[in-house]
Amino acid sequence: MAYRSTRQLVDDLHRNQRLIVIDQPVDPHLEIAEIHRRVYRNQGPALLFSNVIGCSFPVATNLFGTLERARYIFRQTIESVSLAVRWKARPAEAWRTPLKLLHAPKIAWRMRPRSVARAAVMQHSCRLSDLPQIVCWPKDGGAFVTLPQVLTQMPDEPSLSTSNLGMYRVQLSGNEYIPEVECGMHYQLHRGIGVHHTRAISLGRSLPVSVTVGGTPAMTIGAVMPLPEGMSELMFAGALAGHRIPVHLSTDAAPIYADADFCIVGEVVPGELKPEGPFGDHLGYYARVHDFPVMRVKRVYHRAGAVWPMTVVGRPPQEDTTFGELIHELTGPMIPAVLPGVRQVHAVDAAGVHPLLLAVGSERYTPYAKVDRPQELLTQANAILGQGQLSLAKYLWIIDGEQTGAPDARQLEDFFQHALARVDWKRDLHFITRTTIDTLDYSGSGLNQGSKLVIAASGPARRALASEVSGQLQLPAPWHEPRLCLPGILVVRGEPHTGQSSRGELEAICDQLPSTAWIDRYPLIVVCDDSHFTARNFENFAWTTFTRSNPAVDVYGIGASVQDKHFGCTGSLVIDARTKPHHAAGLIEDSETTRKVDARAARGDGLARYL
Repeated sequence: MAYRSTRQLVDDLHRNQRLIVIDQPVDPHLEIAEIHRRVYRNQGPALLFSNVIGCSFPVATNLFGTLERARYIFRQTIESVSLAVRWKARPAEAWRTPLKLLHAPKIAWRMRPRSVARAAVMQHSCRLSDLPQIVCWPKDGGAFVTLPQVLTQMPDEPSLSTSNLGMYRVQLSGNEYIPEVECGMHYQLHRGIGVHHTRAISLGRSLPVSVTVGGTPAMTIGAVMPLPEGMSELMFAGALAGHRIPVHLSTDAAPIYADADFCIVGEVVPGELKPEGPFGDHLGYYARVHDFPVMRVKRVYHRAGAVWPMTVVGRPPQEDTTFGELIHELTGPMIPAVLPGVRQVHAVDAAGVHPLLLAVGSERYTPYAKVDRPQELLTQANAILGQGQLSLAKYLWIIDGEQTGAPDARQLEDFFQHALARVDWKRDLHFITRTTIDTLDYSGSGLNQGSKLVIAASGPARRALASEVSGQLQLPAPWHEPRLCLPGILVVRGEPHTGQSSRGELEAICDQLPSTAWIDRYPLIVVCDDSHFTARNFENFAWTTFTRSNPAVDVYGIGASVQDKHFGCTGSLVIDARTKPHHAAGLIEDSETTRKVDARAARGDGLARYL
């Protein structure tokens, strides 16, 4: 079914027992988000809240809560889009399946946005305050749009074919925003809207913006799709939706996605910034208050029978995990075409996506003189870090896929064991200092400021990895409660970070540990606040280690030295993943809301089984 509104989507899911309707009153302040998190965690159905306190619009959530449900939503188009991506990556494959190739003109036609004179979304008007005022976490700075589709064009060269569709945080209330008149517009590094905004500023103009919510679910996926700069996400959305995306054009506003359920029309004024946030984010912490552009609101529209779709972000996994999985399914075949020699790239969701990137490359250039050290892998690593949002990766681990037994990049535990068995810490650490990192990552030295570390591992296995905590293990006094997370990864509890530079402290501790054969079986040591929690599973290890460390500051080593400005160590690598005072606060649910939802769970109705 080619959905053209959120109502069509929720009705179809309901008919097919994939959605339940909650008619009892529910509070948009924290309660909807708490219910969502529990239902998502229990792999429950999509939800439609028909009685939202203080709001006349129903709210739908957890629509993409499982990969199976996402595939169902796009069941009529996902195969054809996958085919188109594979043909783009490997053109010869298309000619081997000539019957399927007959679908190509239809796909290409759907990718062309179409201009329309009438827009369903413009049937009715309302105020900003009439929209669902969803607040997800107790310390959030106000209500915000969690699934926005932000559409802009180059101000002096407007064209739908090069327009930008992105998902940027839009704050509806709170802070210093003038009620009914202003919204916050939070966009980050390497986002297409930034190119348009920069051009508008250079011209001394405001940037027209339309923020739509709902419509075909393909627009939601299109808004988070990492496409090359200059290629409009509307094209991809049309292919996935199964129909051309209708756009209403106006002389005094940004293009408006016509089938949306809601639309906020306005402009971003040059030089006008206001504090935005804080908000719980996808790393599992609160993004702090910072100055971001302001959107001046001209009009707010909604279609008849409008439904407000929303989601909740927080420590992974969350519903946006499904977005990543679906995008990987669709775009994975393109990686070798875009990055020659690279077989796979996997942003690890458990670590918050950008903090940890795993890649499988290949050593191909000198088969006549194979050497046991990374060569082409380093070229490929640089290429990866030069690609759009991949450039935000903080830790990039890359292995040689030409080796027998090299794991898939999504086999996380196998990948780490393969890399740790082969890595040579004297040569295989490659730092990039004083550079840009994810806006939401507060492990660095300031907003967008931090460092990166490329770890390239190839050649035969150099060591056997410890599979238990050895009785020979004698740790210096500040480190205690050692736990084995994975073979070769030792997690230890350190003293709480004081806020002062810990470099001297950590270096002194590393100096007390000799580089011996038994400790080399633990090539990675992670110092943290709670070793039991961190070592409990891979997800805790990945989240703690890579969201709470800044490579250039927090990476140490046993037997460390610097030669020709290259840092290396003869013994174990040590990562200080303790919480530091400058880190953002972690997300914790509101206790009163938790009790309220516990009471719902005790009712024994259709929702209760998922709470």
